[in-house]
Amino acid sequence: MAQITLAKGREKSLLRRHPWIFSRAIANIDGQPKSGDTVDVFSAKGDWLATAAYSPQSQIRARVWSFNRDESIDLAFFVSKLNKALAMRQELLVPSTNAFRLIAGEADGIPGLTLDVYNNVIVGQFLSAGVEAHKQTIVKALNQVFSDYPVYERSDVAVRKKEGLSQTTGWLSGQADSKIWINENGLKILVDIEQGHKTGFYLDQRDNRQIAAKYCKNKQVLNCFSYTGTFGLYALKAGADKVINVDVSDKALATASLQYQENGFDDKNYQQINADVFKLLRQYKEQDIQFDTIVLDPPKFAENKGQVIRACRGYKDINMLALQLLRPGGTLLTFSCSGLVDADLFQKVVADAAVDAGVQAQIVEKLTQAKDHPISLNYPEAFYLKGLVVKKSI
Repeated sequence: MAQITLAKGREKSLLRRHPWIFSRAIANIDGQPKSGDTVDVFSAKGDWLATAAYSPQSQIRARVWSFNRDESIDLAFFVSKLNKALAMRQELLVPSTNAFRLIAGEADGIPGLTLDVYNNVIVGQFLSAGVEAHKQTIVKALNQVFSDYPVYERSDVAVRKKEGLSQTTGWLSGQADSKIWINENGLKILVDIEQGHKTGFYLDQRDNRQIAAKYCKNKQVLNCFSYTGTFGLYALKAGADKVINVDVSDKALATASLQYQENGFDDKNYQQINADVFKLLRQYKEQDIQFDTIVLDPPKFAENKGQVIRACRGYKDINMLALQLLRPGGTLLTFSCSGLVDADLFQKVVADAAVDAGVQAQIVEKLTQAKDHPISLNYPEAFYLKGLVVKKSI
């Protein structure tokens, strides 16, 4: 097996069990490892540190598989990781849902792998050279832990290019209908695993959807960047008078309507609008239209460090407008899924938005990603979803 030797002093992060090794931290490579090969990692003093997956084209040159020298990266390794992850999800989630994130990459000890379970179908994203090289073994492990669950791949994401990998989709094991009804806290939700965002759905907002429902009874609710309208679905279940979903996808909005009908809600209580959120919020302001509750759940605004300033401008803009559109005593639920915009910065942006909006407001709750999207103490990068519940002063 090839070996990586780190530059002097570069072992500190590994001693804290952080799983990433950047290219600039490597002093020497013995052997000729190929993309995805398992390598031994040594300190400059010659101390063994870890086994890792090698990725010659990525700035993250290696991702740690194990800090145990006696552990082999084989079928048993992946079966063990899957069983441990499943046990945690069963403890935290059952019986609230039959859809959950099974593997959240580095946070579950399998760097670069995302696995979501939708009822009895598994959808995976293989995002790093290591999991790509072990894809068939991982599928065999899934077949062993979930004997009758088909596995579909959604590795159609740009990040694979950084690993020297092309985008790919398709069934890896078995086959099933690509549109799947799941249950979440008593609601029926339709997931399109082939054409939907990410792996088909945003499981990370599950807990926040339920929290949001508390602020929707007898309220006029505006759900921005609504996708398939699930925040609105929870709002109607909680007794909202009216829900308006806003998104730029007719297909997503049509799915929202289908879900509302399936759950027995009257179409007089909801409206689907295809519009640019930034433009529509300004239009509502000009028309002096107000709401009791507004949800802002935008897509990721910052893909890299160079986009953070622009992302903050975008967050500030939509939050300023939303706060102006709230009635006195109204509630804003605002989110950022940009990992590069940390919680303190996001809170500052929302505070600046309130100043520019000319309103007084208080944070009454701080929100984060659902329990099946764990944040490892040794891998803080797993924390990406931030949310604030903000009450506008009366």
